[in-house]
Amino acid sequence: MRVALGQFNAIVGDLAGNAEKMQKIWAEAMESNVDLLAFPELAVCGYPPEDLLLKKHFLQDNRLIVDKLAADCPDKTIVVGFAETYRENTYNSAAVLRAGQIERIYRKGLLVDYGVFDEPRCFQPRIESVIINIAGLNVAVTICADIWDIEWLAGLLDNTNQIQMILNISASPFHLGKIDKRQEVVGRCAKKFTCAVSYCNLIGGQDELVFDGSSCFADSTGKLITRGRAFAEDLIIADVIPAADGTVQVKPLKPWTQQPTDVLEEVYQALVLGTRDYARKNGFEKVLLGLSGGIDSSVAGAIAVAALGPENVVGITMPSKFNSPETIADAEITAKNLGIEFLTIPIEPILKQFDQALNKAPGWDSKGIAYENLQARIRGGILMSLSNQYGSLVLTTGNKSETAVGYATLYGDTAGGFAVIKDVPKTMVYKLAQHINKTAGRQIIPADVLNRPPTAELRPGQIDADSLPDYDLLDKILKGYVEEDKSPRQLVESGLPKEVVLRVIRMVDRNEYKRRQSPPGVKITPKAFGKDRRLPITNRYNSLDDKV
Repeated sequence: MRVALGQFNAIVGDLAGNAEKMQKIWAEAMESNVDLLAFPELAVCGYPPEDLLLKKHFLQDNRLIVDKLAADCPDKTIVVGFAETYRENTYNSAAVLRAGQIERIYRKGLLVDYGVFDEPRCFQPRIESVIINIAGLNVAVTICADIWDIEWLAGLLDNTNQIQMILNISASPFHLGKIDKRQEVVGRCAKKFTCAVSYCNLIGGQDELVFDGSSCFADSTGKLITRGRAFAEDLIIADVIPAADGTVQVKPLKPWTQQPTDVLEEVYQALVLGTRDYARKNGFEKVLLGLSGGIDSSVAGAIAVAALGPENVVGITMPSKFNSPETIADAEITAKNLGIEFLTIPIEPILKQFDQALNKAPGWDSKGIAYENLQARIRGGILMSLSNQYGSLVLTTGNKSETAVGYATLYGDTAGGFAVIKDVPKTMVYKLAQHINKTAGRQIIPADVLNRPPTAELRPGQIDADSLPDYDLLDKILKGYVEEDKSPRQLVESGLPKEVVLRVIRMVDRNEYKRRQSPPGVKITPKAFGKDRRLPITNRYNSLDDKV
């Protein structure tokens, strides 16, 4: 049996466009004479469709597209994911298309409601297996999480005919370590059921999520035989061959495609794809961002150029009297290295006018934190005004460490449409900068930017260390508290300094309101701010009550 996995970049809600892409993939697969072609989970409507599923006409249109796809692609067998209404319920379904019509439908049994997932909000589960026979081989159709719980899957497939392959169509978003984890799940499933497993995953950026593809085949020993491209569309084809001893072999038609070389390359590609798709899928040709001469804006600018091309990125420096000649120069050098348009709009005259006007208010302090934040708000206003004028998307440049502790100005450096490195800890930002330079074989980001102590430059001699712990320590605390949900006691018992732990947790807890008003950004860690971590803004639970 020859099997093809068509991982492609679906757009949520673009039913006709997604179907057109699938027809082109089908035509390509037919040239290789495949017996079975699979597309990802909810390929017809894109993932996640969220509350589009509450619209009856949306579900009806899903079915119409599947019927048309079946009629337009009558040769061989196709399995495609779509959203379905059936007997007054809504299902995450996989349609088996043969001979120009829908032959069978499998409805997802294991719905997920953790992290970014909220499937039970709109979908219902259905525990009923679907086994199809293709070229004399029995194939069990499953969807995403169905294969992550081996014991549940064993119950689903109990009392079925011997199967030679499990097909899993998926929309599994990326985060650090996810690709390896998926391969482990696929291998474990193949070994458990002594059959081949073919796994077809979605690719593309959807709001904060990035789907990396990495579709794969495993043989009946659990060995991964081949894997598709990461963060790019691909058609992976392999022959599934049962042996006399009951084992099932997998022979790919082409060698493994080139894969990301390390974790940093995975993160970099995820950020590039997420930025590109957010801009393009929302109708933006160009983006603009503030270039301060600092590490965050330099990395965000480099990612934007990789995503959209230098001709579509504009960098803007907005110096005040507190900006050093070195950072101003580094902003210009970075823009030149990136090959982007570069504008200089000094804010000192505007700052003076604002300050004079605000001095009429009793208690206004021209040397306090409100004055410092005023500078960021002026810069945010300039960027949003240019966005309004040119129709360009503003990229914000704050990292996860700053976002966590509220080291950002609301309506200032948080003003924008998309936060490129929102989920990237500060320590990783530095590593990404080094990776960008290494990959380019030259200094895209100047050495001074990498070596200079980070600073917001909102007052004389200011550096981040005046307000925050060392970033190595800060990121360890944030990883434990935000991503691993550890208590203050657990963090201190792990060896982290008590006073710093308590201070950081206070900052995290009291800045939820800022994070709620920040733009979306690419998720790359196991738990990102946003859909992953939904805490109330008004919240009197004090984790510090747990005596440390």
